[in-house]
Amino acid sequence: MENVTQQFYEKYASMQTSNIRSFIDTIDWNNRFIGIKGSRGVGKTTLLLQYIRLNFKPNSTVLYVSLDSLYFLENKLYDLAYNFYKRGGEFLAIDEVHKYPNWAIELKNIYDNMPDLRVVFTGSSLLQLNKANADLSRRAVMYVMPGLSFREFLKFETKINFKAYTIEELLKHHIEIAIDIKQKIKPLKYFDNYLDYGYYPFYLENKESFHQKLSEILLTVLEVDIPQYAHIQTSNIIYLKKLLAVISNSTPFKPNMNSLSERTGISLNTMKLYLKLLSDAELLQLLYVENKGINSLNKPEKIFLNNSNLMKNLSLNANTGNIRETFFFNQLSKKNNVNASKNTDFYVNEKYSFEIGGKNKSRKQLKNINNSYVVKDNIEIGSNNSIPLWLFGFLY
Repeated sequence: MENVTQQFYEKYASMQTSNIRSFIDTIDWNNRFIGIKGSRGVGKTTLLLQYIRLNFKPNSTVLYVSLDSLYFLENKLYDLAYNFYKRGGEFLAIDEVHKYPNWAIELKNIYDNMPDLRVVFTGSSLLQLNKANADLSRRAVMYVMPGLSFREFLKFETKINFKAYTIEELLKHHIEIAIDIKQKIKPLKYFDNYLDYGYYPFYLENKESFHQKLSEILLTVLEVDIPQYAHIQTSNIIYLKKLLAVISNSTPFKPNMNSLSERTGISLNTMKLYLKLLSDAELLQLLYVENKGINSLNKPEKIFLNNSNLMKNLSLNANTGNIRETFFFNQLSKKNNVNASKNTDFYVNEKYSFEIGGKNKSRKQLKNINNSYVVKDNIEIGSNNSIPLWLFGFLY
């Protein structure tokens, strides 16, 4: 245990607190048992260590451990927690729980047998964490950590902490909000960079190697996380890669399941499974028609990659319209219910209709549709019911 403690102190000493995500304030850290899940690369480890650095002295009351440490090849998590607890430990941070067998059972036992110990755990394999939710749902308060919003990216780049808005605030006051932001920065100067590399905060480490690292994360999800969870043979992972390639090189992708099956070599039933796995792993976003019954879940109306950084990584010539819709869907879906619509690109919170396009996009398609808006790329400030695309990056 001494080696584990020493490793924690080294991380504590080197952890910066100059770039802290707003997500840290959305967590009620007073809860006794907290789970933070999120896709690989969104910054869960950094957030956890930053919270510790800001709130604890490096002493016997606090400990951070990562379950991918060699220590846990021969030692049990429960035993470490118990030894820490009986020596006065109060706050135990457990990182990368999915790397440890039977982690959910041992966490449950820690909760039941150590009543005064506060525990925060994180995991990057969303599939494994979702599977264990049932075991821990009555004990842990779970949070889902997204990648950076455009607003958060601007905070890192400009050191200006802009306010986040609800969708209602943004729609009602978008002109004043855009003017206020424009007086401080030129948002379009940063927007293309965000679409290329701004969703994952590890871009701060080295922008030049960002896409190489993102490719490695993609491979880990495809070759390790999904096969371990779904018991897919490694030889079949090529089909998942084919599926991602088809989607990344398409215009906003409206799936014809038979055609998609022929193009990828995946059977129809297996296709439905793969789409769900890729969505649960946050590599895809699936857009469904509102209120269409359970059978419609078999076939989404549109399929997108999860975010624009993935698009730029997987396609040399990503479709501009697809990038715009991917960004819009990604940013709104964190706090809003987003559906497909027969008449427009998106239908949000069962109330608002949105059509996405370039700066010359007209309102023609939205005639006679209540609460409808045109979302335009490459404009700084909108007018009436025309709103800049970049502004929807201020919703979280």
